[in-house]
Amino acid sequence: MSNEQEEVLLTAEGLEKLKEELENLKTVRRKEVAARIKQAIEFGDISENSEYDDAKNEQAFIEGNILDLEKKLSHARIIDDDPSDTEKVSIGSTVILEDVELGEKMEYTIVGSMEADPMNAKISNESPVGSAIIGQTLGAIVDVAAPAGTIQYKIVNIKK
Repeated sequence: MSNEQEEVLLTAEGLEKLKEELENLKTVRRKEVAARIKQAIEFGDISENSEYDDAKNEQAFIEGNILDLEKKLSHARIIDDDPSDTEKVSIGSTVILEDVELGEKMEYTIVGSMEADPMNAKISNESPVGSAIIGQTLGAIVDVAAPAGTIQYKIVNIKK
C-alpha cells in the first residue's frame, strides 16, 4: 500500500460542505466533548466512570474525523463545472437515464465518492451506474451489472 493518497474529486459545493463539516468539528464538537469530559471528571473516580470513557472515545472519534477531513481537503481537486460541456457524461453532470427494458426514467448527478448521496440522486463516479456512464455520450446504451442481472440504460439527457 502506497503513502500516496489519491486525489479527492469534489464539486465546488462539495468542497464547501467538507470545509463546513471540518469547521463544525473543530469549533463546536470539540468544545462539546471537552465539556462532557470535564463533567465526567467532576463525578470523581475516572477508572470506572462510563461517562468519562464514552466522552474520551467520542473525542478520539472526532479527532480522527478532523485528521481524515484535513487529509482529504489537502488532496481535493475541484471538478471543472463547464456548463457548456454536455457532450459527454462527466463528474458534475446531471444525467437522465432510461431503463431500456422497463422504460422507467431516473435522474442522477455524478459526483466524486466523497459527495455520493444516493438518497438525493447523487451517485459516485465509482458506483456501478456512475462508472458505466462516465465518458459516454447522449443516446449511448450501457450495461450495468446489478444483483438481479445486467440492466441496460440509455442516456437520454446530459446537463450541467
